[in-house]
Amino acid sequence: MYVCICKGITERQIEETIVSGAAHDLRDVRNVLGVATVCGKCACHARAVVQETHQKIGFWTPNAA
Repeated sequence: MYVCICKGITERQIEETIVSGAAHDLRDVRNVLGVATVCGKCACHARAVVQETHQKIGFWTPNAA
């Protein structure tokens, strides 16, 4: 599913960026993929995808509690 329509970024692209180690949080995903850099409406959904991916791979974040 598309997360960022402005940049054409999908959930799968965000997940792959996290799993590959190229990004660890939304800030990294924004820098790598450009998600949430145009209108910003996708930031909440993108953050949720990052957190869900962390849960899937067992990555601990301080905000995950």
